[in-house]
Amino acid sequence: MPATPGRGRRLSKQVCYLASACPVAILVLAIESAKPAGRDARPSVGLPKMAALEEEFTLSTVPLGAGPNGLLGVEQSDKTDQFLVTHGGRTVILYKVSDQKPLGSWSVKQGQIITCPAVCNFQTGEFIVVHDNKVLRIWNTEDVNLDKVFKATLSAEIYRIHSIQGTEPLVLFKEGAVRGLEALLAEPQQKIETVLSDDEVIKWTKVFMVFRHPVLIFITEKHGNHFAYIQTFSSRTLSKYTLFHGQEEKSVIQNFTASVDRKFISLMSLSSDGCVYETLIPIHPRDPDENQRVVRSLLLKTVVAGNARSGVALTVLDQDHVAVLGPPLPASKECLSIWNTKFQTLQTSRELPQGTSGQLWYFGENLFMLHGKFLTVIPYKCEVSSLAGALGKLKHSQDPGTHTVPHFVNWETSRGYGFGSQNSEQSKRILRRRKIEVNVPPPAFEQLLPTIKKDSEKDIEVELCKFLAVKRTPDFHTIVGDIVLELLGRHTTEPSFYPRNSLMQLIQTHVLSYSLCPGLMEAALEKTDVQMLQLCLQQFPDIPESITCACLKIFLSISDDSLQETEINMESVSDCSDPVQEKMDEQTEILQNGFSADGQTCDSCDRKLNQKPQDAAEETASCPVVPKRAALLNAILHSAYSEMFLLPHLKDIPAQHVTLFLQYLYFLYLKCSENATMTLPGLHPPTLNQIMDWICLLLDANFTVVVMIPEAKRLLLSLYKFVKSQICICSELNKIEVSFRELQKLNQEKNNRELYSIEVLELF
Repeated sequence: MPATPGRGRRLSKQVCYLASACPVAILVLAIESAKPAGRDARPSVGLPKMAALEEEFTLSTVPLGAGPNGLLGVEQSDKTDQFLVTHGGRTVILYKVSDQKPLGSWSVKQGQIITCPAVCNFQTGEFIVVHDNKVLRIWNTEDVNLDKVFKATLSAEIYRIHSIQGTEPLVLFKEGAVRGLEALLAEPQQKIETVLSDDEVIKWTKVFMVFRHPVLIFITEKHGNHFAYIQTFSSRTLSKYTLFHGQEEKSVIQNFTASVDRKFISLMSLSSDGCVYETLIPIHPRDPDENQRVVRSLLLKTVVAGNARSGVALTVLDQDHVAVLGPPLPASKECLSIWNTKFQTLQTSRELPQGTSGQLWYFGENLFMLHGKFLTVIPYKCEVSSLAGALGKLKHSQDPGTHTVPHFVNWETSRGYGFGSQNSEQSKRILRRRKIEVNVPPPAFEQLLPTIKKDSEKDIEVELCKFLAVKRTPDFHTIVGDIVLELLGRHTTEPSFYPRNSLMQLIQTHVLSYSLCPGLMEAALEKTDVQMLQLCLQQFPDIPESITCACLKIFLSISDDSLQETEINMESVSDCSDPVQEKMDEQTEILQNGFSADGQTCDSCDRKLNQKPQDAAEETASCPVVPKRAALLNAILHSAYSEMFLLPHLKDIPAQHVTLFLQYLYFLYLKCSENATMTLPGLHPPTLNQIMDWICLLLDANFTVVVMIPEAKRLLLSLYKFVKSQICICSELNKIEVSFRELQKLNQEKNNRELYSIEVLELF
C-alpha cells in the first residue's frame, strides 16, 4: 500500500497550532521529526537475485599447497578489506585485498608448526594463532617477532579458534569442550573436560551470532556416522544430534557449510554422490540432554561429478546461493559454480584449468581459493534480476571464462538435476508433464475433503495429520489455503463447528497468508481466540490494517483472568515483572544529557512534574500489563502496516485503552534506555524504532482525546519533558555543526602558507 506523501508538513502545521494551547503538543512534533523517512512497514516482495563472478586476481605470489604444509586458512581482520592468511608451516600474512599487497608477515621459530588458522580478536584488534596444538600467541601489527609476544600454554589440544564480531574469541578443543579466550588466559592450565567419545573426531565447525549471543556448531565423525553438536552461550547448553542419511546410505559426506536464521541452523553437506543435502537443526531443542536424530533432505542434485574424491568444496554465499568447487562432469576440469538453492538452478560457473585444493572461503564479496599453487580472489556479486535471469535465460554481457548455464528442473521428482544430466528434449518433456501433474491433488487431500464436510473435529485432525505427512508439492500452499477455506465454510454454516486444533496445525505449516485464507482471522476475532490471532500476526505478511486494529482492541480489552487460561507464545517477552532500573525523575535527569531542568528554558510543566517525582516513579516502575498481554501487544508492534490506512482505525480505540498502550510503550522505551545498545532482551523483542513509531501513531490518531484524559496527563508530561531535552541537545549540536563548517573552510585555505606557521582561529 502506498505511503502518505506530505504527511510531515500537515502534521507540523497541526502541532504548531496546538502548541499555542498546550506545550505537550511539542511532543508529537519532536518525535515526528526524529522518525526515519518511509515508515510504512509493509514488506515488499523480493525479486530473484542474479549471481555473477567478476575478474579474478592473484593475492599471494608465493606458491602454496594443500594439506598441513599448505594453506591452512583465511580469516577476516578487524578492517573489512584486510585478511589473515595462515600457511600450514610457520607463517601468517596480513593482506589488503583492494591493494593486492601484504601489510605484515609473522613466523614462528624453526621446529614450531602452526596448527590452526590465525584469527583477529575484534574486541581488541589483536591477532591470535596456535602452534604445536597447545601454545597460544597473541600480537598486534606493531610486533615483529612472534617469539617475543604474549604466550600461553594450555592443558589440552586446540582444534580451532573462532572469532566473530560482537563477542570474545571462542576456543574449541579437540575433545569437544569450548572456552572463552578471557577465561583461558586467566587460568591457562585449567582442566579441560572431554565431551566426545572414543574415536570421535571433529570434522568441521562454525560460529554464528543469534540475538547478540554466539552459537557454535561442530560436526564429528565416528565409524562413518556423523553427529552435530550445538553450543548455545545464552543458555549455556550443549545439544547433540545424530545426522541420519535417509535413503542415500552409501554416500560419504565430503564437505559442510551452514547458515542460520532465528530458530534453525541450516546445515548443508556435499556428499560423494555429487549432491548437496540440507539438514535443519533447531538452535533451542526441547530436551538438550537427549541425543536427537535429524534427517538430511536433497537440496541440489549432481552439482559435481559423483566420482570426484578431491578438490571439492561448498560454502553458503547468501540466503539463496551456494558456491561449489569441483568438476561438474567426470571428464571435465574443476570449476567454481554458483547455484541458486531456491530455484535449484546453476547461475554461473568458471573453469579453473590449473586445478584447486578443495578449499573455499567467502567473506563479504570475495571468494578465496587456491588456483594451482597461488591464492586467488574472485569477487562475487548478487544483483536483483528477473526470474528469467535466475533460470539462466537472461541475455547479458559476460566476463571471459564465465558461463551462465540454462538449467531446467523437475520440481516434482527430485528438487533439481545436475549440470549436463539431461538434454533439452528431456527437460521439455519433464516440464510439460509437471504442468499436468501439478493440477492433480494428492490422494491424501482427496480423502480429506469429504471428511471436512461431514465428520467430527477429531476425525478431521486424524486425516489432516495424514495429509501433512505426505511429501510437499510445489502447490502445497494453495492446497493448504483451500483446506482452511473448506473448514471456514463449514464453520459459517454450522457456527458450533470450530476446528481450532486443525486450523492451528495448518497455520503452523508457515505457508499461509491472509489473502490465501480470508475469513480465518475474522473467525478468530469472533471467537476471541487470541492465541490464533497472535500466530497469524507473526506469520501473515499481508494483514489489512483494519484486522490489525481489531486484534489490538481485543488484546487491550480481554481480561487478565481470560489470558491466564490461554496459552500464549512468550518468545518476545523477557521478564515484564522486572521494574525499570531508574525512577522517573532520575531517568529524566539522565536523558537530558546535561540540560538543566532548573534553567529558564523549563516552563511550568517541568516544575509540575518535578513536584511529584514519587507518583511518576510509581507509574512507570513496573510493566502496566501482565506478561501474556505484553506478548500479544508485541505481536502488534511487529506487524506490517501502511500508516495512511491504519490511522483511521486507531481513532476507534477507546481512550482508556489508548492510554494503557501508551503506558506500555513508554515502559518498553525505559527498558531500552537501561543499556547502551538501546535494545530489549528476549529472542524476538520489539525494536526501538517500532516502539517510537507506534507512540507516534497513537498520538497522531488520538492526541486531542488523550490530552484531555487525567490519567494520561502525567505520562504525556513525562514524554514531553524527555523530548524537550532532546530538542535542546539537537539545537546545541546544530550550533556546533556551524562552527565545524567554518573550521573546515579555514582549513581548506592553504595558500601562502610556509612549512611552519602559527594560526589563530576565532569562533563567534
